[in-house]
Amino acid sequence: MMSFKKIYFYTSSILLSILVACSSKPSHETNGEEGRVSLNSDSTIVWQVTPQDSIGRDSLNIFQANYNTGKWVKAVVPGTVFTSYVEAGIEKDPNFGDNIYKIDKKKYDRNFWYRTSIAIPKKYTSGKIWLNFEGINRKADIFLNGKKLGHLDGFMNRGKFDITKIASKDEPNVLAILVYCPKLPIPNYASPTYISSASWDWMPYVPGLLTGITDDVYLSNSGNVTIQDPWIRTVALKENEADLSIQTELINHSDTLQSGILKAVINPGNISIEKTIQLAANETKTLKFNPEEYQQLTVQNPKLWWPNGYGDPNLYEAKFTFVAHNKVSDEQKEKFGIRQFSYDSIGGVLHFSINGQKVFLKGGNWGMSEYTLRCRGEEYYTKIRLHKEMNFNIIRNWIGSTTDDEFYEACDEYGIMVWDDFWLNSHPNLPRDTKVFNENAIEKIKRLRNHPSIALWCGDNESSPQPPLNDWLREDVATYDANDRMYQPNSHKINGLSGSGPWTDASPQTYFSGYGGFGGDKGAVKGLRSEVGTAVFTTLESFKKFMPKEDWWPRNEMWDKHFFGKSAANAGPDHYEKSINDRYGKAKNLKDFTQKAQLLNLETNKAMFEGWRHSKWDGSSGILIWMSQSAYPSFVWQTYDYYYDLNGAFWGAKRGSEPVHIQWSAADNSVKVINGTLEDFRGLTAEVKVYNMQGEAYKKLTKSVEINAPKNAATSAFTINFTTNNLATNKTVKASSHADDFVAENLTDANSGTRWSSGYSDDQWIYVDLGKKQQISKVRLSWESAYAKAYKIQLSDDAKQWKDVFETDKGAGGIEQINFDPQEARYVRMLGVKRASQWGYSLYEMEVYDKEPNAKDKLSPVHFIKLKLTDKHGKLVSENFYWRGAIPLDYTDLENLKKVNLQVEKSTKEKEGNYYVNATITNPKNSETVALAIRVKLVNSKTGAQYLPTFKTDSYFSLLPGESKQVQLEVAKTIIGDDIPTLVVAPYNNTKE
Repeated sequence: MMSFKKIYFYTSSILLSILVACSSKPSHETNGEEGRVSLNSDSTIVWQVTPQDSIGRDSLNIFQANYNTGKWVKAVVPGTVFTSYVEAGIEKDPNFGDNIYKIDKKKYDRNFWYRTSIAIPKKYTSGKIWLNFEGINRKADIFLNGKKLGHLDGFMNRGKFDITKIASKDEPNVLAILVYCPKLPIPNYASPTYISSASWDWMPYVPGLLTGITDDVYLSNSGNVTIQDPWIRTVALKENEADLSIQTELINHSDTLQSGILKAVINPGNISIEKTIQLAANETKTLKFNPEEYQQLTVQNPKLWWPNGYGDPNLYEAKFTFVAHNKVSDEQKEKFGIRQFSYDSIGGVLHFSINGQKVFLKGGNWGMSEYTLRCRGEEYYTKIRLHKEMNFNIIRNWIGSTTDDEFYEACDEYGIMVWDDFWLNSHPNLPRDTKVFNENAIEKIKRLRNHPSIALWCGDNESSPQPPLNDWLREDVATYDANDRMYQPNSHKINGLSGSGPWTDASPQTYFSGYGGFGGDKGAVKGLRSEVGTAVFTTLESFKKFMPKEDWWPRNEMWDKHFFGKSAANAGPDHYEKSINDRYGKAKNLKDFTQKAQLLNLETNKAMFEGWRHSKWDGSSGILIWMSQSAYPSFVWQTYDYYYDLNGAFWGAKRGSEPVHIQWSAADNSVKVINGTLEDFRGLTAEVKVYNMQGEAYKKLTKSVEINAPKNAATSAFTINFTTNNLATNKTVKASSHADDFVAENLTDANSGTRWSSGYSDDQWIYVDLGKKQQISKVRLSWESAYAKAYKIQLSDDAKQWKDVFETDKGAGGIEQINFDPQEARYVRMLGVKRASQWGYSLYEMEVYDKEPNAKDKLSPVHFIKLKLTDKHGKLVSENFYWRGAIPLDYTDLENLKKVNLQVEKSTKEKEGNYYVNATITNPKNSETVALAIRVKLVNSKTGAQYLPTFKTDSYFSLLPGESKQVQLEVAKTIIGDDIPTLVVAPYNNTKE
């Protein structure tokens, strides 16, 4: 595993510069040429940038070595023009407050000149000298010493220019690049480019639209023949063997015949092939090697590449060498994996399989790696490691917005599959130049196809590419990737996908039931969902980093600048705030709001993954949340925030995605064991205990069963019986009407995720037949968003003559409890008088009660569910913890949790440049309460500032009295320096003011 390197943060002044001390690319490179020399900006290579229209008549002089660049701005390469101006202190920190919204866009939405002086390395004594570009946004003209080398078009268009006869080996060479800004409008006209650069509902408009030299620049040296785009394929997998094929291009850059030997060596295994080749003058030749001709390409007992949770992501390396006249003309190395994808749409649901095993997808969407392209180098390993630790196995590279090789390399190494999009977004228009778009698409495929992590190519976000691009992209994948991965034209409802969204929080019950817009057209089939999301509010510490103090509280327009308002309407921030206030009690201040937000984050994100896995292979095959990482400091769609604080959403997603997992369905109270591995587990014990807030167990709700958990399957264990006092459970129901599949029987099925919905008129009713006359004193209604503004509760002995026992014209929706004097009746009816919406009336449940249960059986207003899964030796395999309201979703009694004095024992060590804290955290046996959502963090011993990023094995966990938890925290020594960090352990109980 790659060591953890330093990440620099400048949060208080100019910017948050997410740069890594070593940002050069790892050994996996497609440069191929011997002796690559970076031209990225550093202490020795100084780039400068200035607007094209500021040069005027002086434009020809910029190629002169003595040209005065005193007024130019020092440039960041790779990077954007805007980032260079921020780095130079010319613009204020764009992350803070509304700074980025105040910048004059015209200052950056124009073309810019880049300029530097380069020296040819002394070691380049012979052969050809190449100037290489990995990416420039959006177009560029390249000049060296005043001579135009060529033109690049599209941000994935590679450039490789022969400067052997142009460059001086004795004097500095002037390299000047005119970079052309993308033209508005961006989607899809400017593609291929960063489509979200002109703003989205999760990031602001970036001045300059990410114009700049956005990827690596370097020099390289070769002989007359070079190797281009080697390609190693897994063409067949059999038992204990794999057939590989190899293809590469050789290019003769001379005017004479060239001959030599091409050699390829694959390791591990020392698999070697070689062939003598002749190339005519200026010839390009494609060479193919197959296992029928080269038996060594049939690999015995191959080490397969597996996605996270299914096995190790084993990698191989192929080294290609072309030798002419006993001298290496060119060398290239490619890392790859032996694996094979396949797909099916059985039951109308798209399934992914790898190496013959079906894979349940758990992951998230990346909008961008960072909204101004300041994510570089090994920082990708931090981001992808966090995805691995969340137990994810896939990332969707949304609209192809991440282009850096390091992203793919980290995914390869951590076993994270990539759903990779092209640069189109649901707009019925073509790019201005479809030919350039297609050329960039081919470049992308050829550059990335060796990465074993890529699992899918997708043409368009929530639509299909307009003609002729759809057919072109399908043909590109067939030609340049041999259909080794599926081409999916549309990320939405096509070819076995169930759609995208909603993007706002819902009740845990909803994610299990699949209703409320989260399932397929009929609600029950959740399918493979490309986007499901929720607003995710940051911790208090992160909030303060980017929000002016005067705007901290209450909620205001500045919050909306970071997408907690109308600008992020899809995230439902109003609904999110209401969920906090309704479920956990109205927030009193900012601290209270952020603390409660973490409980909601944890609850909702865990329910998303558990809900989809609950119906694993029974109508669902995967879920990708919107989103799994943060490109801009905001309050929406993230699991860890912009500063790498792992908030409640991270831990909810991690627990809900646990490989072997015991879970409770909030919809029907069933408990299942989810085995997401390829190993069978037998003789397991599944156990449930329910506790009050003091940590005392309800004996009648304690249950334990022995269970087998077959590989890659969901297995039912038991149901928790919370409904013994509800007289309406599973009783006959009749209604005046129903809409779609929202039938009357859903009202009493003890599943708070299903619902009845009436026809779209005011005069509608539904009643329950209790089977015989019974004493009744309470009715509880659980409304969907389509509730009754005015309604009556009525009783009857014959379902003909009805007596009113309650009437209101102030219905508020949500959970409504109606109490009245005890009366006898057989039938109980809700009679709708006036709707609160354009829809009908919609109820999840109608509960009917005789009297309060006995005190010893009565559940506390908030109680806790503890699940355990142990093996036959009693070793813990999985555990899970939930809070549940006696009134659904009412957790307000958590406000009354007593403080708890936790015991903490810790030890520290240093290893391979990292600092580790191992802690045992205990809620003492004599504690009077459950310790809820215990957060652990490392802070500076003097300032109290949190050290980020910190990797943790657990946080936001809960402990019953007498329970302990062992936690490890890891932080890079380069981050903490000589400080001895303080470990802070804080349960939710102790955060109340």
